[in-house]
Amino acid sequence: MAIASINPATGEVLKTFEPLTASQIEAKLALAAKAFETFRKTSFAERARLMNKAADILENEKESLGKLMTLEMGKTYRSAVDEAVKSAWGCRYYAENAERFMADEVIETTASRSYVHYQPLGPILVVMPWNYPFWQVFRFIAPGLMAGNVGVLKHASNVPQCALKIEEIMLRAGFPEGAFQTLLIGVKEVDGILNDPRIQAATLTGSEEAGKQVGMSAAKRIKKVVLELGGSDPFIVMPSANLDDAVATAVKARVGNNGQSCIAAKRFIVADEIADKFERAFVSKMESLKVGDPMDAKTDVGPLATASAVESLQADVQKSIDAGAKVLTGGKPNGGPGYFYPPTVLTNVPKGSPAGSEELFGPVASLFRVKSPEDAVRVANDHRYGLGASAWTNDDRERDLFIKELEAGMVFINQMVASDPRVPFGGVKRSGHGRELSINGIREFTNIKTVWIK
Repeated sequence: MAIASINPATGEVLKTFEPLTASQIEAKLALAAKAFETFRKTSFAERARLMNKAADILENEKESLGKLMTLEMGKTYRSAVDEAVKSAWGCRYYAENAERFMADEVIETTASRSYVHYQPLGPILVVMPWNYPFWQVFRFIAPGLMAGNVGVLKHASNVPQCALKIEEIMLRAGFPEGAFQTLLIGVKEVDGILNDPRIQAATLTGSEEAGKQVGMSAAKRIKKVVLELGGSDPFIVMPSANLDDAVATAVKARVGNNGQSCIAAKRFIVADEIADKFERAFVSKMESLKVGDPMDAKTDVGPLATASAVESLQADVQKSIDAGAKVLTGGKPNGGPGYFYPPTVLTNVPKGSPAGSEELFGPVASLFRVKSPEDAVRVANDHRYGLGASAWTNDDRERDLFIKELEAGMVFINQMVASDPRVPFGGVKRSGHGRELSINGIREFTNIKTVWIK
């Protein structure tokens, strides 16, 4: 079956590609293995020079790259341009810091000398989603290649042009052929690639189900895998918070990237004392958002990425309504052309309904009322996901409670959850394991070698 690039705003098929054959996959894996043998020996200075060139291309061509992202997956053009710039930031961050992060660490022992030495593993399988088609990939490229690894990318099937463009950027930057390659393949080919002895590890960002499949496949071969999976992030608002700031950020945190983000705020947990006021302001702002052409600078919310995404989201919303949830705004698809869904707010959400227990991937917010900070923690933690959490309070006791007790890989106080190259990114529970970004991210795919000299 051909791999198709489809404009979500119109439903128009932009371009189709034939998947790689078995012999073509073999050739690319052989090239990756060959490239690693020489690339692993390059200096940090040389890798940094190339990585900064990649950053130059991302920055200099941000408009055309942004347009490509918008055409393939529907994010607003403004946010797509920002994504290209953020990808460049990630490249420059690791170009500047990789050598320091990978430096030998001296350990005081009874030996005359003992230390920890970090070495690259080899070719890494990179399985990435469509929602941040450049940033997600460069979250591996920057630390992974600066560590001396090479990568083979299995990108989401609806963003093939973005996948090929990223490989092109790396080649134009001067990275050797085979250092980073795109594999236009289907999901069924992933297991075979993980089974290949030349592939040393895998990283996946995607759904919980995709994580299970790749995790089990890697486990059978005793290969390391980093999984960044789903999230249903809580957004807690207490009476001491600046309510205007909390409401404005809540809207941004829910509808950014058209609501299609693992770290988007999805469950809004508000103290009873201010719940009515928060609800009125939040619904009003959600209703004021402009839904439409993602290339239009005035558009706030573009389309969902695929027709099936609209169908799945609507099914979850309707199941939640049938279970007792109340719709405050939105709640039904806008109709064609394009895969649009309106900003939606649900309240009285029952436990066990999709809006209360699943990850709704689109601009749908669920409101919950709580009587105390401890109650907010209970509601927030009553979920199988534990990616990020945002808590709004100016009370020191509440702040410390949320930091210590929220079951999440990331807790942001008076700020929406966001990724940043300088700090670790990842979750707990069913949100996955391992970390991307920061010093932790670059060391995930290294041999952490103990050296003891008597």
